[in-house]
Amino acid sequence: MSLFLEMKQLFAAMPPLLNIGYVLLIFSILLVVFILKKHQYSLRWVLPFKNKEKSITEDLLKQLYHVASSGRTTDFKMLSGALKISERKILKIVESMTQNGLIKISGSHVTLTETGKNYALSIIRIHRLWEKYLSEKTGFDKSLWHDLAETKEHQLSNEEVEQLYEELGRPRFDPHGDPIPTALGEMISETGTSIAEIPKDTIAKIIHIEDEPRSIYRQIIKEKLHIGAHVKILASENHHIIFESEGHSIQLSTVVASNIQVVLLKSREVYEEGKVRLSSLTEGEHATILGISTECRGANRRRLLDLGFIKGTLLTLEYMGPNQNPRAYRLRNTLIALRNDKADFILIEKTQYDRTGSL
Repeated sequence: MSLFLEMKQLFAAMPPLLNIGYVLLIFSILLVVFILKKHQYSLRWVLPFKNKEKSITEDLLKQLYHVASSGRTTDFKMLSGALKISERKILKIVESMTQNGLIKISGSHVTLTETGKNYALSIIRIHRLWEKYLSEKTGFDKSLWHDLAETKEHQLSNEEVEQLYEELGRPRFDPHGDPIPTALGEMISETGTSIAEIPKDTIAKIIHIEDEPRSIYRQIIKEKLHIGAHVKILASENHHIIFESEGHSIQLSTVVASNIQVVLLKSREVYEEGKVRLSSLTEGEHATILGISTECRGANRRRLLDLGFIKGTLLTLEYMGPNQNPRAYRLRNTLIALRNDKADFILIEKTQYDRTGSL
Protein backbone atom coordinates (compact mmCIF):
# COMPACT_ATOMS: atom_id res chain seq x y z
CA MET A 1 0.00 0.00 0.00
CA SER A 2 1.32 3.49 -0.84
CA LEU A 3 2.23 6.02 1.83
CA PHE A 4 -0.51 8.31 0.50
CA LEU A 5 -3.26 5.66 1.02
CA GLU A 6 -1.95 4.82 4.49
CA MET A 7 -2.07 8.50 5.48
CA LYS A 8 -5.57 8.85 4.02
CA GLN A 9 -6.89 5.92 6.05
CA LEU A 10 -5.18 7.26 9.20
CA PHE A 11 -6.81 10.67 8.84
CA ALA A 12 -10.26 9.08 8.13
CA ALA A 13 -10.08 7.13 11.41
CA MET A 14 -9.24 10.25 13.48
CA PRO A 15 -11.73 12.59 15.13
CA PRO A 16 -12.19 15.84 13.16
CA LEU A 17 -10.34 18.03 15.66
CA LEU A 18 -7.37 15.69 15.81
CA ASN A 19 -7.47 15.46 12.04
CA ILE A 20 -7.10 19.23 11.71
CA GLY A 21 -4.30 19.26 14.30
CA TYR A 22 -2.32 16.59 12.46
CA VAL A 23 -2.79 18.43 9.17
CA LEU A 24 -1.40 21.61 10.72
CA LEU A 25 1.50 19.68 12.26
CA ILE A 26 2.42 17.98 9.01
CA PHE A 27 2.05 21.25 7.09
CA SER A 28 4.43 22.93 9.55
CA ILE A 29 6.99 20.13 9.13
CA LEU A 30 6.76 20.32 5.35
CA LEU A 31 7.18 24.11 5.49
CA VAL A 32 10.36 23.79 7.58
CA VAL A 33 11.74 21.15 5.20
CA PHE A 34 10.98 23.41 2.22
CA ILE A 35 12.76 26.37 3.81
CA LEU A 36 15.79 24.27 4.70
CA LYS A 37 15.99 22.85 1.19
CA LYS A 38 15.66 26.30 -0.31
CA HIS A 39 18.57 27.61 1.76
CA GLN A 40 20.57 24.47 1.06
CA TYR A 41 20.26 24.94 -2.68
CA SER A 42 20.96 28.66 -2.32
CA LEU A 43 24.16 27.95 -0.37
CA ARG A 44 25.16 25.35 -2.93
CA TRP A 45 25.12 28.05 -5.58
CA VAL A 46 26.40 30.94 -3.44
CA LEU A 47 29.41 29.27 -1.74
CA PRO A 48 31.37 28.53 -4.93
CA PHE A 49 31.01 32.18 -5.96
CA LYS A 50 32.15 33.32 -2.52
CA ASN A 51 35.15 30.98 -2.65
CA LYS A 52 35.98 32.13 -6.17
CA GLU A 53 35.82 35.76 -5.07
CA LYS A 54 38.13 34.99 -2.13
CA SER A 55 40.64 33.27 -4.44
CA ILE A 56 40.65 36.21 -6.87
CA THR A 57 41.07 38.67 -3.98
CA GLU A 58 44.06 36.76 -2.65
CA ASP A 59 45.60 36.42 -6.12
CA LEU A 60 45.26 40.18 -6.57
CA LEU A 61 46.95 40.82 -3.23
CA LYS A 62 49.88 38.54 -4.15
CA GLN A 63 50.29 40.17 -7.54
CA LEU A 64 50.22 43.66 -6.02
CA TYR A 65 52.84 42.62 -3.48
CA HIS A 66 55.19 41.28 -6.19
CA VAL A 67 54.67 44.46 -8.23
CA ALA A 68 55.50 46.67 -5.23
CA SER A 69 58.56 44.53 -4.39
CA SER A 70 59.95 45.13 -7.87
CA GLY A 71 59.55 48.91 -7.45
CA ARG A 72 56.84 49.20 -10.11
CA THR A 73 53.20 50.28 -10.19
CA THR A 74 50.17 48.72 -11.85
CA ASP A 75 46.65 49.57 -12.97
CA PHE A 76 43.37 47.72 -13.56
CA LYS A 77 44.24 46.77 -17.13
CA MET A 78 47.61 45.27 -16.19
CA LEU A 79 46.06 43.32 -13.31
CA SER A 80 43.33 42.04 -15.60
CA GLY A 81 45.88 40.84 -18.16
CA ALA A 82 48.22 39.26 -15.60
CA LEU A 83 45.46 37.28 -13.88
CA LYS A 84 43.40 36.68 -17.05
CA ILE A 85 40.26 38.10 -15.44
CA SER A 86 37.88 40.57 -17.10
CA GLU A 87 38.26 44.22 -16.11
CA ARG A 88 34.59 44.30 -15.07
CA LYS A 89 35.12 41.52 -12.55
CA ILE A 90 38.41 43.05 -11.37
CA LEU A 91 36.70 46.41 -10.74
CA LYS A 92 33.94 44.78 -8.70
CA ILE A 93 36.39 42.91 -6.48
CA VAL A 94 38.73 45.91 -6.20
CA GLU A 95 35.79 47.96 -4.92
CA SER A 96 35.19 45.38 -2.19
CA MET A 97 38.91 45.27 -1.34
CA THR A 98 38.97 49.08 -1.03
CA GLN A 99 36.00 49.04 1.36
CA ASN A 100 37.79 46.39 3.46
CA GLY A 101 40.94 48.53 3.70
CA LEU A 102 43.19 46.15 1.73
CA ILE A 103 44.13 48.50 -1.12
CA LYS A 104 44.24 52.18 -2.08
CA ILE A 105 43.32 53.61 -5.48
CA SER A 106 44.95 56.70 -6.95
CA GLY A 107 43.57 57.43 -10.41
CA SER A 108 43.85 54.07 -12.20
CA HIS A 109 46.77 52.87 -10.04
CA VAL A 110 46.24 50.32 -7.26
CA THR A 111 48.52 49.91 -4.22
CA LEU A 112 48.44 47.82 -1.04
CA THR A 113 47.67 49.18 2.39
CA GLU A 114 49.64 47.83 5.37
CA THR A 115 46.71 45.49 6.09
CA GLY A 116 46.71 44.31 2.46
CA LYS A 117 50.46 43.73 2.55
CA ASN A 118 50.19 41.56 5.67
CA TYR A 119 47.35 39.58 4.09
CA ALA A 120 49.41 39.09 0.90
CA LEU A 121 52.40 37.82 2.92
CA SER A 122 50.17 35.31 4.73
CA ILE A 123 49.07 33.86 1.35
CA ILE A 124 52.66 33.78 0.06
CA ARG A 125 53.63 31.98 3.29
CA ILE A 126 51.01 29.27 2.69
CA HIS A 127 52.01 28.89 -0.99
CA ARG A 128 55.71 28.44 -0.25
CA LEU A 129 55.11 26.13 2.71
CA TRP A 130 52.88 23.93 0.57
CA GLU A 131 55.51 23.78 -2.19
CA LYS A 132 57.99 22.74 0.49
CA TYR A 133 55.55 20.05 1.64
CA LEU A 134 55.09 18.76 -1.93
CA SER A 135 58.85 18.57 -2.45
CA GLU A 136 59.63 16.89 0.90
CA LYS A 137 56.65 14.63 1.57
CA THR A 138 55.21 13.61 -1.80
CA GLY A 139 56.31 12.23 -5.15
CA PHE A 140 54.76 14.99 -7.26
CA ASP A 141 56.98 16.24 -10.08
CA LYS A 142 58.44 19.71 -9.54
CA SER A 143 56.60 21.02 -12.60
CA LEU A 144 53.32 20.51 -10.68
CA TRP A 145 54.29 22.12 -7.35
CA HIS A 146 53.35 25.68 -8.29
CA ASP A 147 49.86 24.91 -9.63
CA LEU A 148 49.02 22.60 -6.71
CA ALA A 149 50.15 25.26 -4.22
CA GLU A 150 48.12 27.89 -6.07
CA THR A 151 44.97 25.92 -5.22
CA LYS A 152 45.91 24.96 -1.66
CA GLU A 153 46.90 28.49 -0.59
CA HIS A 154 43.22 29.51 -0.60
CA GLN A 155 42.07 26.57 1.52
CA LEU A 156 44.27 26.23 4.62
CA SER A 157 43.32 27.80 7.96
CA ASN A 158 45.85 29.62 10.15
CA GLU A 159 45.96 26.64 12.52
CA GLU A 160 46.65 24.22 9.65
CA VAL A 161 49.41 26.48 8.32
CA GLU A 162 51.19 26.54 11.69
CA GLN A 163 50.89 22.75 12.01
CA LEU A 164 52.42 22.40 8.53
CA TYR A 165 55.22 24.82 9.45
CA GLU A 166 56.12 22.78 12.53
CA GLU A 167 55.87 19.45 10.69
CA LEU A 168 58.34 20.67 8.05
CA GLY A 169 60.85 21.74 10.72
CA ARG A 170 60.26 25.52 10.46
CA PRO A 171 61.84 25.98 7.02
CA ARG A 172 63.27 29.32 5.91
CA PHE A 173 63.15 28.73 2.15
CA ASP A 174 60.86 26.93 -0.30
CA PRO A 175 62.24 24.39 -2.83
CA HIS A 176 62.84 27.18 -5.38
CA GLY A 177 65.01 29.12 -2.93
CA ASP A 178 62.38 31.78 -2.18
CA PRO A 179 62.23 32.93 1.47
CA ILE A 180 59.17 31.81 3.42
CA PRO A 181 57.58 34.72 5.35
CA THR A 182 57.25 34.17 9.09
CA ALA A 183 53.85 34.26 10.81
CA LEU A 184 54.65 37.93 11.60
CA GLY A 185 55.32 38.73 7.94
CA GLU A 186 59.11 38.94 8.21
CA MET A 187 61.23 37.85 5.23
CA ILE A 188 64.73 36.35 5.42
CA SER A 189 66.42 36.30 2.04
CA GLU A 190 69.78 35.36 0.59
CA THR A 191 71.12 37.78 -2.00
CA GLY A 192 72.34 36.24 -5.23
CA THR A 193 73.35 37.26 -8.73
CA SER A 194 71.79 36.24 -12.03
CA ILE A 195 73.83 33.45 -13.61
CA ALA A 196 73.69 35.46 -16.85
CA GLU A 197 75.95 38.08 -15.20
CA ILE A 198 78.66 35.64 -14.02
CA PRO A 199 81.95 35.77 -16.01
CA LYS A 200 83.65 32.79 -17.68
CA ASP A 201 85.47 30.22 -15.49
CA THR A 202 83.52 31.25 -12.37
CA ILE A 203 82.32 28.42 -10.10
CA ALA A 204 79.06 29.08 -8.26
CA LYS A 205 76.04 27.45 -6.59
CA ILE A 206 72.38 27.87 -7.57
CA ILE A 207 70.35 29.40 -4.71
CA HIS A 208 67.15 30.41 -6.48
CA ILE A 209 65.14 29.43 -9.55
CA GLU A 210 62.19 31.69 -10.34
CA ASP A 211 59.13 29.56 -11.17
CA GLU A 212 57.25 32.25 -13.10
CA PRO A 213 56.54 32.70 -15.94
CA ARG A 214 55.88 28.98 -16.30
CA SER A 215 57.15 28.75 -19.88
CA ILE A 216 60.64 29.82 -18.76
CA TYR A 217 60.53 27.65 -15.64
CA ARG A 218 59.76 24.57 -17.76
CA GLN A 219 62.89 25.22 -19.86
CA ILE A 220 65.02 25.37 -16.72
CA ILE A 221 63.74 22.18 -15.09
CA LYS A 222 64.03 20.38 -18.43
CA GLU A 223 67.80 20.83 -18.02
CA LYS A 224 67.53 19.15 -14.57
CA LEU A 225 68.85 22.21 -12.78
CA HIS A 226 68.00 22.57 -9.08
CA ILE A 227 68.75 24.50 -5.91
CA GLY A 228 72.19 23.64 -4.50
CA ALA A 229 73.65 22.46 -7.82
CA HIS A 230 77.22 23.62 -8.56
CA VAL A 231 77.89 25.28 -11.91
CA LYS A 232 81.01 26.28 -13.84
CA ILE A 233 80.66 29.02 -16.44
CA LEU A 234 82.16 27.94 -19.77
CA ALA A 235 81.07 30.91 -21.90
CA SER A 236 79.06 34.07 -21.31
CA GLU A 237 77.87 35.98 -24.37
CA ASN A 238 75.31 38.74 -24.98
CA HIS A 239 72.53 36.38 -26.05
CA HIS A 240 73.39 33.10 -24.32
CA ILE A 241 75.40 31.47 -21.56
CA ILE A 242 77.04 28.01 -21.50
CA PHE A 243 77.86 26.30 -18.22
CA GLU A 244 78.55 22.86 -16.77
CA SER A 245 76.52 21.27 -13.99
CA GLU A 246 76.82 17.71 -12.68
CA GLY A 247 78.55 16.47 -15.81
CA HIS A 248 76.21 18.15 -18.29
CA SER A 249 77.00 21.08 -20.58
CA ILE A 250 73.97 23.41 -20.72
CA GLN A 251 73.26 26.38 -22.97
CA LEU A 252 70.52 28.89 -22.09
CA SER A 253 69.48 32.19 -23.56
CA THR A 254 70.18 35.16 -21.28
CA VAL A 255 66.40 35.70 -20.95
CA VAL A 256 65.95 32.21 -19.48
CA ALA A 257 69.22 32.33 -17.50
CA SER A 258 68.11 35.56 -15.79
CA ASN A 259 65.62 33.46 -13.77
CA ILE A 260 68.51 31.59 -12.07
CA GLN A 261 70.36 33.18 -9.17
CA VAL A 262 73.73 31.95 -7.90
CA VAL A 263 76.34 32.74 -5.26
CA LEU A 264 80.07 32.05 -5.39
CA LEU A 265 81.17 28.87 -3.63
CA LYS A 266 82.40 29.43 -0.08
CA SER A 267 85.97 28.47 0.76
CA ARG A 268 84.84 25.27 2.53
CA GLU A 269 82.75 24.15 -0.47
CA VAL A 270 84.54 22.07 -3.09
CA TYR A 271 83.55 21.90 -6.75
CA GLU A 272 83.89 18.24 -7.75
CA GLU A 273 85.09 18.30 -11.34
CA GLY A 274 84.31 14.63 -12.08
CA LYS A 275 80.83 14.57 -10.56
CA VAL A 276 78.19 13.30 -13.02
CA ARG A 277 74.74 11.76 -12.83
CA LEU A 278 74.33 7.99 -12.69
CA SER A 279 72.20 8.10 -15.85
CA SER A 280 75.34 9.06 -17.83
CA LEU A 281 76.99 5.68 -17.12
CA THR A 282 77.24 3.28 -20.09
CA GLU A 283 77.02 -0.52 -20.02
CA GLY A 284 80.06 -2.11 -18.36
CA GLU A 285 81.29 1.13 -16.76
CA HIS A 286 82.03 1.36 -13.04
CA ALA A 287 81.53 4.23 -10.62
CA THR A 288 81.71 5.34 -7.00
CA ILE A 289 78.65 7.04 -5.52
CA LEU A 290 79.39 10.58 -4.34
CA GLY A 291 75.93 11.17 -2.92
CA ILE A 292 72.32 11.89 -3.75
CA SER A 293 71.43 15.24 -5.30
CA THR A 294 69.78 17.84 -3.05
CA GLU A 295 67.09 17.87 -5.72
CA CYS A 296 65.91 14.48 -4.41
CA ARG A 297 63.87 14.82 -1.22
CA GLY A 298 61.43 13.02 1.02
CA ALA A 299 60.19 9.55 0.10
CA ASN A 300 62.26 9.38 -3.12
CA ARG A 301 65.47 10.07 -1.21
CA ARG A 302 64.67 7.51 1.50
CA ARG A 303 63.88 4.85 -1.10
CA LEU A 304 67.23 5.31 -2.89
CA LEU A 305 69.10 5.11 0.41
CA ASP A 306 67.16 1.97 1.38
CA LEU A 307 68.15 0.39 -1.95
CA GLY A 308 71.83 0.91 -1.06
CA PHE A 309 72.76 4.01 -3.10
CA ILE A 310 75.00 5.34 -0.33
CA LYS A 311 78.08 7.57 -0.59
CA GLY A 312 81.26 5.55 -1.22
CA THR A 313 79.47 2.50 -2.63
CA LEU A 314 80.93 0.95 -5.81
CA LEU A 315 78.55 -0.01 -8.61
CA THR A 316 78.50 -1.24 -12.21
CA LEU A 317 75.96 -0.75 -14.98
CA GLU A 318 75.38 -4.35 -16.07
CA TYR A 319 72.39 -4.16 -18.38
CA MET A 320 70.53 -1.59 -20.46
CA GLY A 321 67.03 -2.42 -21.72
CA PRO A 322 65.96 -2.05 -25.37
CA ASN A 323 65.06 1.61 -24.78
CA GLN A 324 67.90 2.07 -22.24
CA ASN A 325 65.25 2.58 -19.56
CA PRO A 326 65.23 1.15 -16.94
CA ARG A 327 68.82 0.07 -16.42
CA ALA A 328 70.20 -2.63 -14.10
CA TYR A 329 72.99 -1.66 -11.68
CA ARG A 330 74.99 -4.07 -9.53
CA LEU A 331 75.95 -2.84 -6.08
CA ARG A 332 76.70 -4.79 -2.89
CA ASN A 333 76.19 -8.08 -4.83
CA THR A 334 72.63 -7.05 -5.68
CA LEU A 335 71.17 -6.24 -9.10
CA ILE A 336 68.82 -3.25 -8.95
CA ALA A 337 66.73 -1.87 -11.83
CA LEU A 338 66.36 1.89 -11.83
CA ARG A 339 64.62 4.26 -14.24
CA ASN A 340 66.69 7.10 -15.68
CA ASP A 341 64.65 9.84 -13.98
CA LYS A 342 65.61 8.31 -10.62
CA ALA A 343 69.22 7.63 -11.68
CA ASP A 344 69.51 11.36 -12.40
CA PHE A 345 69.35 11.96 -8.64
CA ILE A 346 72.46 9.86 -7.90
CA LEU A 347 75.81 11.62 -8.31
CA ILE A 348 78.84 9.50 -9.16
CA GLU A 349 82.47 9.55 -10.22
CA LYS A 350 83.44 7.05 -12.90
CA THR A 351 86.17 4.67 -11.72
CA GLN A 352 88.07 1.51 -12.65
CA TYR A 353 88.15 -1.57 -10.41
CA ASP A 354 88.86 -5.28 -10.82
CA ARG A 355 86.41 -8.20 -10.55
CA THR A 356 86.89 -8.47 -6.79
CA GLY A 357 85.51 -4.97 -6.42
CA SER A 358 88.83 -3.37 -5.44
CA LEU A 359 89.90 -0.06 -6.90
